[in-house]
Amino acid sequence: MNYYFKFKSELEKRHLWEVFIYLFFGGLTTLVNIIIYFIFREGIKKNYVIANIVANAVAIIFAFITNKIWVFHSKTKDIKELIIEFSKFVFYRLLSFGLDMISMVIFIDILQTGDLLAKLLTQVLVVIANYLFSKLFIFKPKDKIV
Repeated sequence: MNYYFKFKSELEKRHLWEVFIYLFFGGLTTLVNIIIYFIFREGIKKNYVIANIVANAVAIIFAFITNKIWVFHSKTKDIKELIIEFSKFVFYRLLSFGLDMISMVIFIDILQTGDLLAKLLTQVLVVIANYLFSKLFIFKPKDKIV
């Protein structure tokens, strides 16, 4: 456990802990998405569209909880504030999904890259966008509301 605290302390000195923990929970969110997708696709034998919708919905909820509690340490005073925060989170996740789709079209149809390379490149954009959306518009401290 001592190594954990040394590692965390070192990242905090460099103002990188929040980014690190965001990427850690982002990786877990991706894992949740993939596992749920395959459970619905292969285990329950649902259509890939249904499986993808369910997987994304579960991943969004998982990401909201982990970002709220462990990444940005956001506090809400009542249920109304929580619903507003969650609604913003879903809105910006849908926005980043749009960025994902537009980027995929550009990479695949215009730049003629393969779909795997396109997906990898777009995920970098999506992760950056999601972090910025969360930090600037969703989980910002209440005293810094723009």
